[in-house]
Amino acid sequence: MHRVRTFVTSPLPLRLFHRNCLEVKHVGKVGRYPRTFATQAALEPFLNGSSSVYVEEMYLEWQKNPSNVHKSWDVFFRQTSNGAQPGQAYMTPPTLSSAPASVPMTFGTTATLDQKTLDDHLSVQSIIRSYQRRGHNVASLDPLGIADADLDSEIPPELILRNYGLDEQDLDRQFRLPHTTYIGGDKLELPLREIIKRLEDIYCRHIGIEFMFINNLEQTDWIKKRFEPPGILNFSNEEKRLILARLIRSTRFEEFLARKWSSEKRFGLEGCEVLIPATKSVIDVSSMLGVDSFVIGMPHRGRLNVLANVCRKPLEKIICQFDSKLEASDEGSGDVKYHLGMSHERFNRVTNKNIKLAVVANPSHLEAVNPVVQGKTKAEQFYLGDTEGKKVMSILLHGDAAFCGQGVVYETFHLSDLPAYSTHGTIHLVANNQIGFTTDPRFSRSSPYCTDVARVVNAPIFHVNADDPEAVVYVCKVAAEWRSTFGKDVVIDLVSFRRNGHNEIDEPMFTQPLMYKKIAKQPTVMAKYAEKLIAEGTITQQEYEAEVEKYDQICEEAFGLAKKETAMKNTDWLDSPWPDFFKGRDPMKIPSTGLEEETLNHIGTVFSTPPEGDFVVHSGIKRILKARSDMVKNRTADWALGEALTFGSLLRDKIFVRLSGQDVERGTFSHRHHVLHHQNLDKVTYIPLNNLYPTQAKYSVCNSSLSEYAVLGFDVGFSLTEPNSLVIWEAQFGDFHNTAQCIIDQFISGGQAKWVRQSGIVLLLPHGYEGMGPEHSSARLERFLQMSNDDADYFPPEGPNFEIQQLHEINWFVCNVTTPANYFHVMRRQIALPFRKPLIMMTPEACSVIPKLVNFDDMLEGTSFRRLIPDEGPASREREKRGLDEKIVIARVEQISPFPSDLPRKRLRNPNLEHITWVKKNTKHGSPGTTWSQNEDSAEELNSDKEYAGRYPSAAAATGNKQMHLMEISSFMLDAMKI
Repeated sequence: MHRVRTFVTSPLPLRLFHRNCLEVKHVGKVGRYPRTFATQAALEPFLNGSSSVYVEEMYLEWQKNPSNVHKSWDVFFRQTSNGAQPGQAYMTPPTLSSAPASVPMTFGTTATLDQKTLDDHLSVQSIIRSYQRRGHNVASLDPLGIADADLDSEIPPELILRNYGLDEQDLDRQFRLPHTTYIGGDKLELPLREIIKRLEDIYCRHIGIEFMFINNLEQTDWIKKRFEPPGILNFSNEEKRLILARLIRSTRFEEFLARKWSSEKRFGLEGCEVLIPATKSVIDVSSMLGVDSFVIGMPHRGRLNVLANVCRKPLEKIICQFDSKLEASDEGSGDVKYHLGMSHERFNRVTNKNIKLAVVANPSHLEAVNPVVQGKTKAEQFYLGDTEGKKVMSILLHGDAAFCGQGVVYETFHLSDLPAYSTHGTIHLVANNQIGFTTDPRFSRSSPYCTDVARVVNAPIFHVNADDPEAVVYVCKVAAEWRSTFGKDVVIDLVSFRRNGHNEIDEPMFTQPLMYKKIAKQPTVMAKYAEKLIAEGTITQQEYEAEVEKYDQICEEAFGLAKKETAMKNTDWLDSPWPDFFKGRDPMKIPSTGLEEETLNHIGTVFSTPPEGDFVVHSGIKRILKARSDMVKNRTADWALGEALTFGSLLRDKIFVRLSGQDVERGTFSHRHHVLHHQNLDKVTYIPLNNLYPTQAKYSVCNSSLSEYAVLGFDVGFSLTEPNSLVIWEAQFGDFHNTAQCIIDQFISGGQAKWVRQSGIVLLLPHGYEGMGPEHSSARLERFLQMSNDDADYFPPEGPNFEIQQLHEINWFVCNVTTPANYFHVMRRQIALPFRKPLIMMTPEACSVIPKLVNFDDMLEGTSFRRLIPDEGPASREREKRGLDEKIVIARVEQISPFPSDLPRKRLRNPNLEHITWVKKNTKHGSPGTTWSQNEDSAEELNSDKEYAGRYPSAAAATGNKQMHLMEISSFMLDAMKI
């Protein structure tokens, strides 16, 4: 039998003690009753005025499992559930000698607590819980008053009084409030009429709260305490003036742009102007709670307003973007004004602190920026040692249709609590214009709300009518406190409208005629709020007009300054500036990447040595470590050891290394094993590369969720923050990068050209035709070459700086390295270069599995990355087997883009050369276009024939038949060796 602790205290509600016992508290009476032994009669002496609370808790336990309560309660609740009338469900239980069979139970009166009274109190408690759960479904959220935010006009049956057996006659009866609500303030009892009124005021007016799905009692109780007590929306006159001032800036900024550039697309904020006070409130409260740096991601709508009035970017820098005659004065193609980012430090007058604000550049409405922001935030937290997210935080702004429509939102939410990816809570602000683009929400989502995706991570969701600025600001305050308290995500759904079409020159009446007839008559939230404050005497009409005129003058002055701008400077729009990185570096020099042998030996030895003590290593890992140790002794390295030497040498030089992706701890092909797991103890691991040197940098190796889109975006964001780090994302198979193609297209291939954003992100894409079928062979090399800005028709002039000049001019490096030594050098080159470019690595699957040893000599001082390797590998063996050593010259291209055109030329200038054959494993139509064309031009220049040897065109990337695979290899090897 489970025993309970007992107390002699003042009368308090009974409560469940842990899961198995009931704690009974009452003056002068002591009870020791396990819950399953607690009969009705035995507990009656202890109930007094607390019976309704006790019964509710017993009922909840009975719902979980009838055996959790005494049989007498089981019978009672079964009868009630079957529709028994008041009084009929009660069965007199056996009496205990310690308590009389019948004791009058009063409830605020002298009346006996009969069965109906008990039923009615249970009903009232159910009503309270129903408003907490479903009140948001009937909240007045639409500023236009024509739509239901949850797409359902029906009143939930849980909110209809008669469904609880109560009617008008019961409204004036007193009911004791349970401890699960705070609506009473300091009152323990209220009339039912007042209970319902208070519940409606809290849950059914301009704020709708979704939180009861959260499976944490502390968190749900915390939210109740923030919303249920009377008088929460109590702002001082100073606070109201601040809200109005921010609304004026938000509204008049859009009106100013509309006057000056009426036919320009700007994707303005009209209809949801409250987004600016909302975002600033989040920042104010978070700053008070200790946050110094904010990383913001958002779509195009409202971006200019956020830059101007949240980040306080100089208005003339924004306005000059509307001058089409101005050309960029620095690198990059630039991007449209509502895609640009920025980084800015400013003084926050509310908290009297300097804060840093970064808005990450983002294409159009895409939610692709979400994981990029999270990665950038995580990196800032890491480099500051902010392990709890108290100093750096992320804010994500969304559109309603994109929030529910794009899968990357879900993927990003699922990173929120993963240790290697968590940013300890993000505040999401949804500018919900109830239309998205031009599609009615009834046809653009299946969920009741656009925010339902947030429920998967137990994030509370605060829906709020965007035309009630005080409700909005209060919700933002609570959201900031939630994030600081629990380190978890929270969503603010600003239910608003869009005054114009999808853009300013679009006609919305084509698709939403009734809505836009209503919008045409709708005053601005600024005007409505000003009218309210004037009516209540908070401000005067003259003060309001003066504030409007003051901001209008600021805009006009900025307009005059913008006319003096002679060129647009793209570097003004950097979201991740690296002010000190380029100082003291020779931009035309590739530093050495070789190392002294002592370092290679030390790293190799530590990497191959099992941990000391009683750490139990898997027997298979022991054999692998022994093989690695033997390689070090023999001065050789396979792919896995070569990679460890690469990472270890960078860690020695205080370069942080982050490897992220699916299976990266052990490696997809079970070759890496950078994290050793204790075979008998959970959560006990050992990372050899974090134990190389006392002052080394940290190595972070992170098995990710089964996501490519969000995780790659996260790592791109991580790479933007600090250039002196090596950030790597590895695909499980190279083929799988296609689900992250949006990140590659938008942020990696063109990031520098559009946004002057350099990133040294490395993509490891296992690639190779090894007979593993069409889904595990090709990393789609041709796609990356199509996105390279390497011109197949242009041969740069050869000279002493040819290689570094090519690296400067290319948008990324695309390599297909085939030896551990070349992998070692190209990865170290990423850090050695005086600038940063993404590196796309077609890492060969076979090299990861089949030992292909290189000598330490290939990694020592004086050695470097080899863009082209002659006369090595399987093709050379094939040539030797056929006795063609004297007749065929073989060269293997390791850096495909930028194509090393200077090296093939040197090898091809041979008077005995008859023809050139371009040999590749991919299908012909997937041929690397750049290299094929340049070899074609080389052949023409040297008066030689050009041939191709490879697989035939196919709709599938590779055959799934092993025999066919071998036949294909035999066929194109035969073609390659023809003379």
